[in-house]
Amino acid sequence: MNIIESTIETLEDPFGILSGERYEIFLTLEVDEEDELYSEHGIKLKLIFAIDQNESKIAQYDFIEGTTEEVLDFALEEEEEQQVKAHCEKLVAEL
Repeated sequence: MNIIESTIETLEDPFGILSGERYEIFLTLEVDEEDELYSEHGIKLKLIFAIDQNESKIAQYDFIEGTTEEVLDFALEEEEEQQVKAHCEKLVAEL
């Protein structure tokens, strides 16, 4: 799995309910054809990335098929989750 494109947007909390900062991030992924996650329509990963008291985490995520926007029922493997988290931390640092 390779991240080939990403977008990030700061999520606003107008009522101050959540502590820390939240970001909505979309990652376009390149997935090997032999991977069960592969789709000829492309795969995106939509996630909410949270930073609170200098601690960051992936709060929520969904795999989405590129053209149909269908949510797919897959989970990140531990190594993939670490890769995605590191990429998200880099995106936030560049804001």
